[in-house]
Amino acid sequence: MKRLCVFCGSSTGVNPAYAEAAATMGTLLAHRGIGLVYGGGNVGLMGIVADAALAAGGEVIGVIPQALADREVAHAGCTELRVVDSMHTRKAMMADLSDAFVAMPGGVGTFEEFFEAVTWTQLGLHRKPCGLLNVAGFYTPLAVFIDQAVSEAFIKPLHRAIIVVDDDPARLIETLSTIELPDAPKWIRRDET
Repeated sequence: MKRLCVFCGSSTGVNPAYAEAAATMGTLLAHRGIGLVYGGGNVGLMGIVADAALAAGGEVIGVIPQALADREVAHAGCTELRVVDSMHTRKAMMADLSDAFVAMPGGVGTFEEFFEAVTWTQLGLHRKPCGLLNVAGFYTPLAVFIDQAVSEAFIKPLHRAIIVVDDDPARLIETLSTIELPDAPKWIRRDET
């Protein structure tokens, strides 16, 4: 893995464990020689993960829409900051630059970005693993919900395997670096249940 895309909040949340995990993630990526691709902000968990990676000598590529850069939330210290025209362009560029994806705690934007990456893997548009860093149990309810969708036959077990859930950043990075993804893109047929 050359680069990992991290989706995370523009807030730090209320639990100090979230900021600690973001700093750990940034440092780990730099120490392993894995570049960080992220949303380009200097606020919240986004700013913390970028600052930690930079402080440890890592590559940090931020991708931010012009509208957000204009609000002065762009991280001026990135190795490379790409300012794009829209959120759609941002997500496509982040996907192109990355070999895998991790969602750390965050809000609706984090969820949306993560699930788009999962969907693209499921559909065979790319073959990139996706992980949830389950800091302080943040993603436990979501993992249960995803498993419920499997038991209700809305997600195939084969596709559920695309999403790795772990509470340890180092172990999650290692798993995403070595995972064998299913070689079965989703095709919808009328006879499927």
